[in-house]
Amino acid sequence: MSVKFSSKRPLTDEEEAEIQAMIASDPQNPEVTEAELKEFRPFRAVYPELAASIDRKLGRPKAENPKKAISLRLDAEVIERFKATGDGWQSRMNEALRKAVGL
Repeated sequence: MSVKFSSKRPLTDEEEAEIQAMIASDPQNPEVTEAELKEFRPFRAVYPELAASIDRKLGRPKAENPKKAISLRLDAEVIERFKATGDGWQSRMNEALRKAVGL
C-alpha cells in the first residue's frame, strides 16, 4: 500500500485541494463551522461527575506509615525459609524484624 500524502513533506496546492474536496464530500463527517467551534465547552464543564469519576485515584490507598524500599543482603537459607511459608513472606519477615528490635 503506497502512501499518497506524507507528513514528511509539504503538501502541494493540488494535494491540499484534493484533501479538502474529500473532507467536503463526506456527509457523515462535515467540517465544523466557526459558529459551532464557539459553542464548544470543555469535557469537564459538560460532564463534571463523569470527569470526577475518571480522576479518582486508582490502586492501593496511601499508607499512614509507608514502608521504605532498601537493598539488603541476607543468607539464602533465611530467605528460602520465609518464602516457604507462602504469600506474604515479606510481611512475616518484617514482623520478625520488628519483634527482634522490640517494636
